[in-house]
Amino acid sequence: MDQSIVSALSAVKVNEVPENEYQTIKKGKTWDLSRINFEKLEKEFKKAEYKNIEIADLRAFIEDKLEKMLKENITRTDFAERFQAIVDNYNSGGSTTENYFEDLMDFAKEMRDEDVRHIKEGLSKDELELFDILKKNRLTKEEEKRVKLAASHLLKRLIEEHPRILVQDWFKDSQSRIRVKTAIEEVLDRNLPESYDRVEFKKTCDRAYDLVYEYSSKRVKWAA
Repeated sequence: MDQSIVSALSAVKVNEVPENEYQTIKKGKTWDLSRINFEKLEKEFKKAEYKNIEIADLRAFIEDKLEKMLKENITRTDFAERFQAIVDNYNSGGSTTENYFEDLMDFAKEMRDEDVRHIKEGLSKDELELFDILKKNRLTKEEEKRVKLAASHLLKRLIEEHPRILVQDWFKDSQSRIRVKTAIEEVLDRNLPESYDRVEFKKTCDRAYDLVYEYSSKRVKWAA
């Protein structure tokens, strides 16, 4: 995420809000994105005497939630870019206070949809991330099902099946790296649709391997 977004988290002071459909991030509390009443939030903003405080509350929540969502799924970088564009547009005088709040509200609604997309897709959060890495443009419905299956099978191969391929510090050893890459290629070769030609298949395998390497080497997840 853009460093200016991350650093803003520590710069914004969030005030305590009375009991509501949402909670503030002060004192360790977090807003529940799935329960925010946006209509009520908008009405409160229109009545608020200090609108900048209302904006600070919403922006701080978005920054905090966005950081968590990016850690869950690396493909969500476009959300960070779009959020930064909203902030930059307001800071440059491109939108009014009211329009800025409305833009933040619309963005929060999109975040809510994205936060539960794995349920709609019938996948776990980790499977969804792999699905997003594996999918290409213009998939048919049947092909999309195949890619979802590939994501599920790949995750199972990475963390459940034997012989284990993600052994301790596998990323430090050239032979272990080859075994991981080969296992990924084997799973995807069995499961990805035939419309993935040789070039597309290699790019997809490389993206999947790079993701696994990134997480394992940083001990984020999927590490032995």
